[in-house]
Amino acid sequence: MSYPHDEEPSSDIWPDVASAAIRIAFGIIWAIGAAFTWTSQFAANYVGYLHNASHGQPAWSAWWFDMWIAVVTPQPMLFVWLTRIAETLLAIALLLGFARKTTYALGALFSLLIWATAEGFGGPYTVGATNMGTAITYVLVFLLLIGINYRSGTSPYSVDYLIERRWPTWRRVAEWSHGLPLHSPRRSSVAAQVTAIVGIALLVFFLIGGLQSTTHVAAPTPTAAAAAVSPLALASKEPVNSARDARLPPLTPGDSVDINIESTDKTVAIASGVEYQAWTFGNEVPGPVFHVRQGQTVNVTYTNRGTMQHSLDFHSAITPPNLHYAEVQPGEKLTYSFVAKVPGAFVYHCGTPPVLLHMGNGMYGAIIVSPDKPLPPAADSYVIVQSEWYTQQISGKLMGPSYEKMLAERADEVVFNGVAFQYRDRPLRVKAGERVRIYFVNAGPSLWSSFHVIGAIFDDVYPDGDAAHAQTGVSSYSVGPGAGAIFDLVIPEPGQYPFVDHSFAHLMMGAVGVLDVQESGGTAAAATPPISQAAPMSMPMAAVTPAAAPTAPAGPYKYDPARGASLYGANCAACHQPTGAGLPGAFPPLKGDAAVLNADPAAHLGTILHGAHGVPIGGVTYPSPMPPFAGALNDADIADIANYERSSWGNQGKPVTADQVKAERAKGGTK
Repeated sequence: MSYPHDEEPSSDIWPDVASAAIRIAFGIIWAIGAAFTWTSQFAANYVGYLHNASHGQPAWSAWWFDMWIAVVTPQPMLFVWLTRIAETLLAIALLLGFARKTTYALGALFSLLIWATAEGFGGPYTVGATNMGTAITYVLVFLLLIGINYRSGTSPYSVDYLIERRWPTWRRVAEWSHGLPLHSPRRSSVAAQVTAIVGIALLVFFLIGGLQSTTHVAAPTPTAAAAAVSPLALASKEPVNSARDARLPPLTPGDSVDINIESTDKTVAIASGVEYQAWTFGNEVPGPVFHVRQGQTVNVTYTNRGTMQHSLDFHSAITPPNLHYAEVQPGEKLTYSFVAKVPGAFVYHCGTPPVLLHMGNGMYGAIIVSPDKPLPPAADSYVIVQSEWYTQQISGKLMGPSYEKMLAERADEVVFNGVAFQYRDRPLRVKAGERVRIYFVNAGPSLWSSFHVIGAIFDDVYPDGDAAHAQTGVSSYSVGPGAGAIFDLVIPEPGQYPFVDHSFAHLMMGAVGVLDVQESGGTAAAATPPISQAAPMSMPMAAVTPAAAPTAPAGPYKYDPARGASLYGANCAACHQPTGAGLPGAFPPLKGDAAVLNADPAAHLGTILHGAHGVPIGGVTYPSPMPPFAGALNDADIADIANYERSSWGNQGKPVTADQVKAERAKGGTK
């Protein structure tokens, strides 16, 4: 059986549907844009858009932007409200199909105005951009809609159609083509209707779903793309081939010591397999360590072998900076002398403006001034310089400086002696029961450090190298940018003792090393911790689960979403996060996880019940163990957690039952 309207050619149906779909889709885009104009940020920066657009304009158009800045600046809120009202009315008119002739014409003119003012005539040639200016694209869409309206006449899928049926003269406001007759909407086939509905639904989904990206993702410029790449994300999983020699160099005998140092442009390693285009002292970052004695005269010869002017500022010197810290042009050298009067661990660095950029690009090092009255003898002495890298990708695994990140103190790496994690991969050897001395300098350029050795206490901390000023029994000690301190400790037992910046965000970015404490004969510490099975708990763990229903409820199991959310929040969210996204490098995501989505729940339930550690998940082995919950949660609790994970964050896993948990519990965990 067939219907007459099903026999109409699809070509007669689609023009009306397609033109209405384009108009409505464009209206949704305008509605979202209009919504942004009602934010406080839009109003706060309204005049700033004009100033930004005026920069870099040719002479012939400068007057245009100067005029608009002069007009808008005295009453910016008036123009803010005019823009809000104009964009909102255009969005409503497009969505409803109201006064389309007038709407299309005014919309094109309004878009041209935006393009010629706030967007600064931006287009495919905008500096640093890879996308065409938005407003000029809008102009083209409005012209397309005018062309469709001229050829097709009144759209039956519009408010204009309803108005024209009652008041035909409305065509003067609504239509570009007055000669085409008003026609009723054709009944489209089911396939056409479904296609149109699905298309509009997908458009709305992606536009609404893209709001997070629109408001948080940087523009797709080469600069933004380069800055988004972290060197740690590019780093090899293999340890560094070799670590920088951190041992304190010996003193030079005599009343004076000569320091010859050159600044160069050099590519240096900053992580395993990742390099950086640096400005250096002595072809390395940090620069070479200088060790002098209190009272010695230091004769400095500084030569600039780089491509731009630099200078050399010793924090250990008392000397006229206008004479001795002067800027040196490429190919020039500077010579001067100073007496090392004050003992301690000091930074030296380039002082050429902007100092932040020069230091952030690698121009720093350490100079150690030993007191004339020696500190207690140490079996091992190391020099550790903490610093930060602020990077953007040049190409591949080669990075360069990001001054924007430096200004924002948004470091990509915090490192000891220039390379992330190098002393974690290649520990510093120490003898048990003997004094080890660490000369610590925080070169910055911006972040503080809280220096700490895990599992140990500093016997003495010398803030300035004077033994009379020592602090004893210190666990952690803060060292500001540009400062230094000397740390003594005696570790009685062999083992692996990490030394860290106790600002743990810095640790995660590379500021961690290990002291490999060995017996005096070179014997390594025991590798196995003394862990044994604890006695069973006599009472449930009240802190692990919600207080309600510690035992399984009577009757058949039924998933309770509210209880599942509560149990997940109490037991799982701290690690796997409320969003199920996990923590990169620490805890795996549950959103989209293969075990969570697997119709066979054995692996999923087994992990919740018995825990897991060292098991690759999505190709990544996470260092943090998953604890077992078999002794803390009953079968219904475990099932509620599993079902919550299987039905949240877009997951669509097969539900599980308490009986399946009971069966998996009976299998027991595997070591």
